[in-house]
Amino acid sequence: MRIAIGSDHRGFQTKERIREMLTSKGHEVLDFGTNAQVGCDYPDLAYPTCRAIIEQKADLGILLCGSGIGMSISANKVRGIRAALCHDELTAEMSRRHNNANVLCLPADLIGEELTRRIVEVWLRTSFEGGRHERRVRKIGEYEEKEFKRQSP
Repeated sequence: MRIAIGSDHRGFQTKERIREMLTSKGHEVLDFGTNAQVGCDYPDLAYPTCRAIIEQKADLGILLCGSGIGMSISANKVRGIRAALCHDELTAEMSRRHNNANVLCLPADLIGEELTRRIVEVWLRTSFEGGRHERRVRKIGEYEEKEFKRQSP
């Protein structure tokens, strides 16, 4: 699987560990930075990571910042992205199974290394359930498209 990954300075160390884990499991990782613990702005990393998914250069994405909230908000501004902030295995599973999330957002400052690893593993192995959830996910896309057209000149 091709996975786009990005973080701000707060998520840098965790991103590096996740990147190594994914690579060791045979995934192709597209790393959009940051590449140091120097202060940076999370929207600048969220956007190219999400564009890689929209442009089908990556299948899924993972974004990290201190709380995960900034990355989640930023990612969900990109049309076609369904980013979910997850704090445990259950929210990771449900974000994929019921919401077909294509970006996982993680709070690097709030959860430990072992829990982060488990969340990523559950998220990657969980498939979209479809069924009644398909209608809801489709509605999200329809609302997003209406809003995009409404805002276009």
